[in-house]
Amino acid sequence: MTKPDAGLAALETRLRQDLSWLELPAKNWVTPRLENGQPVLDVAIIGGGMAGLAASAALTHLGVNAPIFDQSPEGYEGPWATTARMETLRSPKQLTGPALGLPALTFRAWFEAQFGLEAWDALDKIPRLQWMDYLRWYRRVLGLDVRNEHRVLAVLPRADGLVRLDIESPAGRHAVLARRVVLATGRDGLGGAYVPGFAHKIPRARWAHSSDVMDYAMLAGKRVGVVGAGASAMDSAATALEAGAASVDLLIRRDDIPRINKGKGAGNPGLTHGHLNLPDDWKWKIRHYINAAQVPPPRGSTLRVSRHPNARFNLGCGVQDLALVDDEIRVATPKGEFALDFLIFSTGFRIDWTVRPEFAALAPHVRAWGDRYTPAAGDEDQELHDSPDLGPAFELQEKSPGACPGLDRVHCFSYPAALTHGTVSGDIPAISEGAKRLAQGIAGLFYREDVAAHYANMEAFSEPEVFGDEWTPAPPPSAVSAQPATAAAPTQARTHTAPATAATETAK
Repeated sequence: MTKPDAGLAALETRLRQDLSWLELPAKNWVTPRLENGQPVLDVAIIGGGMAGLAASAALTHLGVNAPIFDQSPEGYEGPWATTARMETLRSPKQLTGPALGLPALTFRAWFEAQFGLEAWDALDKIPRLQWMDYLRWYRRVLGLDVRNEHRVLAVLPRADGLVRLDIESPAGRHAVLARRVVLATGRDGLGGAYVPGFAHKIPRARWAHSSDVMDYAMLAGKRVGVVGAGASAMDSAATALEAGAASVDLLIRRDDIPRINKGKGAGNPGLTHGHLNLPDDWKWKIRHYINAAQVPPPRGSTLRVSRHPNARFNLGCGVQDLALVDDEIRVATPKGEFALDFLIFSTGFRIDWTVRPEFAALAPHVRAWGDRYTPAAGDEDQELHDSPDLGPAFELQEKSPGACPGLDRVHCFSYPAALTHGTVSGDIPAISEGAKRLAQGIAGLFYREDVAAHYANMEAFSEPEVFGDEWTPAPPPSAVSAQPATAAAPTQARTHTAPATAATETAK
C-alpha cells in the first residue's frame, strides 16, 4: 500500500509535469509600472480563502502577478478551520472545485494519492477540516504568494489608474499600490452578519451570530435558542448540543423546513456560462426564485441535531420580541413564550458597504442593482436590490459617472457577484469557471490599456527565425535564357521532377 507522503509526492510530480506540458504559468507580460521608484503590483487580491486562491492561481497562469493579502494566520484563511461548524461540506465530493481544469489539482486526486481508491469510494462527503487541508496543499503546491496577517485598512482608487491599499501587518502600517484589486472576501465580504433589530434589546453578551468566533463550551448546561433553520442554524445547534447545552430550541419562522435545493436543480454548464449575458429580468427572476424557495439544511446536519433528545424543532415560531427578565431571555413567538439563557442568530448576511471601514471610500459610489433596476411587483428582494451591478470582469461601476475615478479597477469576486455573474465566485461547483473569467477579463483589460506599449514591443522584436542562408537567389531570366540548352536545364529538371516521379511510381 502506498504511504500517504509518497503518494502525495508522486501526485505533485505529475502536477508539475502537467503544468510544464501546458506551459503554465505563462511568463509575466504585463507592462511594469513604477511609482516613486517603487514597483506597482499588477493585481492585489484581498482574501486568501478558496476564491482568493483560485483567482490568484488563474491570474498567475495567465502571466499576471497577483499576490494575496489575508488578515488570518497562515493556514486559517476562510471559515473552514475557524467559524464553520459543519462536519462535512454540502457539495458532492466529486466536484472539481478550484482545480482550474487540472485533474492533478482536484480534491479527489489529493485524497486518492494519500488514502487510495477504496477510501475514496467509501467517502460520503468531504470533512470540513480535510477540505481546509486540501486548500493548504493547493496554496503550497502552486507556490501562491499569500501574505498572512495583513489587514487591509482602506481601499483607495485613484484617478491615475492605480489603487492604494493601506495595510497593517506585523511589520507595521504601510501602503501598497496595485493597478487592480480583487475583493475575494467571502460570503460576508461586502457587509457583515445580519441580525434583526430586536436582538439589541438584550445584552450583547447574551447572544451571538452563527458566524461569530465563539467557544461553544460556554453553553454547557444552558438553555439555548437558535433562530433559523438553514445549514448554519443546524450546525450551531448541533455544536451547542455536543458542547453540553441543557437544551436547544430551534425557532423557525416557517411552518415547514425547506426540502428541495432549487439552486442544485438549476446548475449546469449552460447556466454557469450563460447567466452573465441573460437579460436583467431573467437574472433577477432566477436568483429571486432561489432566494424565496430557500436552500434547505443538509440532511446530515439536520440529523446531527435531531439525534439529541433535548433538541426541539419549533415550526411557525418566528421571533416577535425579546426581553431580559430576571436574568432570563424571554422570547415572544406566535406559539408562546420561551425562557432561554442564550440566543444564536443564524440569520445570514447583508450587503452593506458602510459597515466595512476599509470600503469607506467606495461605499457612496458603488452602483447597486437597486439603483437602476425595478423588479416586478411581488418580486422585491433586499439582497438582490443591494447586490453590486458589475461589469464583465467583475468590476465595480459608478453610481454617478466620474464621481469616483478608478472605481472600476476594483473587482468583486465574492458571493454578492451572483446576481450579475451567477454563482461562480463563492461556491465550490463553478469557482474555477469564475476564476478563469475574472483572470481573462483582467488580462484583456491590461492589454487594452497598454496596447501602444505592446505594439512598440512588437515593432522592436528582432529574433530571427530565418537567417538568409536557407536558399540561393536565382539569376535573372535573361541570364538563364542565354545559357546553352545542355547546361543547367537537365540538372534542374531532374531536381524538380524527382519527387513527382517518385510519387507517381508509388501511386501506380
